Parts: sequence; C-alpha cells; structure tokens
Amino acid sequence: MALSRIWVSMICVALAFGAASGRGAQLGAAAAQGVQQAVDFCLTVGGMICLWSGVMELMRRCGIAGGLSRLLRPLFPHAARDVQALDALSMNVSANLLGLGNAATPAGVRAAQAMARELRGDTASDELCLLVVLNTASIQLLPVTIAAVREAAGAAVPFDILPAVWVSSLCSVTAGLLAGR
Repeated sequence: MALSRIWVSMICVALAFGAASGRGAQLGAAAAQGVQQAVDFCLTVGGMICLWSGVMELMRRCGIAGGLSRLLRPLFPHAARDVQALDALSMNVSANLLGLGNAATPAGVRAAQAMARELRGDTASDELCLLVVLNTASIQLLPVTIAAVREAAGAAVPFDILPAVWVSSLCSVTAGLLAGR
C-alpha cells in the first residue's frame, strides 16, 4: 500500500513539474514512448518465456525431467518417497536449469509444501533447507529470462553471457550446498 502511494506521488510531482516548466507536451510524448517501450519489452520477454516453458513441457513429456528426478533422489531421499513431491522438485530444477525462475517458483512451492507435510514441529528438514538453497542459488544452463531482457534492451548476442552465468551459478550452488551441509 505504501509503495502505491509513493508511485502515485512521484507521478503527480512529475506532472506538476512538467506543467509548471511548460514542458507538458514533452512529458506526454515521453510517457507515450515509455508505454510503447514497456509493451515491447513485455511482449519480447513474454514470448521468450512461453517458448522455453514449452521446451520445459517437452522435457517433461519425453522423460528428461524423469531422468532428472532419478538424479535428485540421493539428494532428497525423503521427498523421493512422494511421487508428487519428486515431480514438483524435478520440474523446479528443470525450470531453474533453463533460467525460468518465474516457472520454477510454483513447482518449488508445490515441492516445499509436499516436503513440509512431514515436518515435526516448527523446524524445517534438511531436505527442505536444501531445496531453498538450490532455488536461491539457481544453477542455470541457459539463462533464458536474462537473455530475453538483454535482447529486448538491444544486445547483439543475448547469450554471450553464458560462461559468466555458468561460473557464477556453479560457485553459488557449491557455496550453498557446502553451507547447507
């Protein structure tokens, strides 16, 4: 609620200063240009997210996500007993590998809820903490969302950041796993 008031106040101040300085026409043109850029940005990023979400669904249907869930069983032995938790966990990791944090979040929440059912008391299990660490560190093979933002911003080669993303992802996941242990 407070943030809404801050934004409305900023807009009112900008309008007042634009009118007081005699630059109302420029302010209107800038607002229209900003709206156009925002729509272009949303369509570009939304299209990229739809494409890679479809790829993620193909991964699930052709069994790649199932293979990933078999790899995750040693890390999450208690969650492996619950098919729904393991499925949500593998979809979460798949989405993170593709850099689709917005698609990873619902699957991560479903996995965390399934893992939390077995909690005794108010203390999170080691597996639940590991899930949070892996989601926070988010190892990415293809940073699709970042590439979409870079493309929308005019980058000539949106994926030229891959080596830096791989190194930073590996370092963050390693540090998170070590801290979790």
